[in-house]
Amino acid sequence: MDYGAEDAALTSCDWVYWMGCAASYDPRVAVIARATAKVLGAAGLRLHFLGAEEACTGDAARRLGEEGLFQQLALQNIETLRRHGAQRIVTHCAHCFHVLKNEYPRFGAEFEVMHHVELIANLLEQGRIRLRRDGSVPATLHDSCYVGRYNRIFDAPRAVLRAVYGDDFVEMPRHGESSFCCGAGGANYWYDVTKEIPAGALRVKEAVGTGARVIAAECPFCVKMLEQGAQTAAPDSGLQIKDIAEIVAEALDDGNAR
Repeated sequence: MDYGAEDAALTSCDWVYWMGCAASYDPRVAVIARATAKVLGAAGLRLHFLGAEEACTGDAARRLGEEGLFQQLALQNIETLRRHGAQRIVTHCAHCFHVLKNEYPRFGAEFEVMHHVELIANLLEQGRIRLRRDGSVPATLHDSCYVGRYNRIFDAPRAVLRAVYGDDFVEMPRHGESSFCCGAGGANYWYDVTKEIPAGALRVKEAVGTGARVIAAECPFCVKMLEQGAQTAAPDSGLQIKDIAEIVAEALDDGNAR
């Protein structure tokens, strides 16, 4: 795919950008990947992409009980990353992030792994990203399970969104530690939902109740589930579902964009 950024040689790169399966095969998620690459590139970071050598992390396989396949994929990916000389990995996918950071070390992985929201927040704090404030559209945040509750990343996304939306950033009743799953967790993303009101639709109703016109998310699966939920719960609301990287890419100051 077109990564939207130059592929730096590993000897000169700052981070290996782990794309994840969804960005490789789903056009909607590819947009998120390109936005992430644009933002990190605007901050001057040099990224390296594994391309076809990147395999699935095995997250879905493990959640569905296929432990053997998960371990096979984990060992394969660790060997690939070592062969490339990777030291630091960034990814926009909350599921990939959690597996690479917390589950691969049991198989010998010793990489620094960071979610793209953390890295963007750090770059913003360092002054390496300059953003235009958009105070005309109220926005809220959906705390993704693997970013929030599992990995305790609550402040970084809010710092980024407040830099863009200021006082027009609003919280949903269930947020932070008490956030509500989009419905994709536990590999449910690949199941036909039989509930009358899917979890994604319930979450969208909650967001609409805040007056928000934008739901910011931190995971491509959350984005997809919330977009489906909006079609059910708020088809005529004009509600936008965006990954935080998309929001930041759109808000880049002209002097910062590359």
